[in-house]
Amino acid sequence: MDETKIREALQTVLHPKLKKSLIDIGMIRNLSINDDVVKLTLALRSERSPLKEVFIHEIEKVVDTLPEISSVQIEFTTLNREEIERLFPKPPLKGIEKVKHFLAVASGKGGVGKTTIAVNVALALVKQGYKVGLFDADVYGPSVPVMLDISETLNQQDKMIMPKEKYGLQVMSLGMTVGQNEAFIWRGPLVSKVINQLLDQVKWGELDYLVIDLPPGTGDPSITIAQIIPHCSILMITTPQEVALADVRRAIGLFNKIKQPIVGLVENMSYFLCSHSTEPIEIFGHGGGERLSQETGLPLLGTIPIDLELRQGGDNGVPIMVSAPDSSTGLIFQSIAQKISDEIK
Repeated sequence: MDETKIREALQTVLHPKLKKSLIDIGMIRNLSINDDVVKLTLALRSERSPLKEVFIHEIEKVVDTLPEISSVQIEFTTLNREEIERLFPKPPLKGIEKVKHFLAVASGKGGVGKTTIAVNVALALVKQGYKVGLFDADVYGPSVPVMLDISETLNQQDKMIMPKEKYGLQVMSLGMTVGQNEAFIWRGPLVSKVINQLLDQVKWGELDYLVIDLPPGTGDPSITIAQIIPHCSILMITTPQEVALADVRRAIGLFNKIKQPIVGLVENMSYFLCSHSTEPIEIFGHGGGERLSQETGLPLLGTIPIDLELRQGGDNGVPIMVSAPDSSTGLIFQSIAQKISDEIK
């Protein structure tokens, strides 16, 4: 009796859901023969898999029929994340099944202008000719409706929520579901459930990009997006000062740990140009984004100045990529969007 014949016999042990041989899908591995004893490793989704005893019984039943083999010794291991995703892919959420690429805009710290950048990068992608959606996943402080001056109530079609269209963007935010001054008082599990629900029940349609504005920090929303959309690219936002860089480092560590691809860094509030001088005034320090890029190996996609028009656009609902797309700051956003689309492709 040789290993080849044992493999042929074990081909009959099938996974009940996949209808495929455990040998072929790699759940039976490390097969060997020691005298008259077969040794193998059985890889399961978890140590408590309800199919564990079923598989053991089926393997033992096959081995009992083999001449010259007295018994089988089975060791156990668990499938890694990549193997689980390959063998048991989750069906796409209905709302986002026609979205080609996902880009989540994140930061470890609040107040760095993350939403401003998410809105204008999304609009810059629209200017490049892409179909783009913007999902405001900042459940604690949804400000996208203010930045885009959206106040209309949401509609439904075929039991799906219809996003609002503004400036060529398909837009959805929790801020559209409550009064402007009402607060969301939610614990972690409910936050994750709501994000999942909005991605599933909003009729995003066919999009080239869905830009997701995450809340600051490394909590439930970021982890939920990683679990739902494992191939979502991350754009990290920082400002030059060290206190912001420290928080962004932690956020980068989280996304690296959960194997979420980071497309690059953007440094916001890099400098201020005063009308009385040609020299930039670096209010928040110098070179923080460049240092972080060198530390992490992530590309610095752009540095955005403190711009009065940028601030005014966020307050009056007309972003700079609408009011002045060919201004110096508008061109920076267009350059960032081009680099993102090149990298993701």
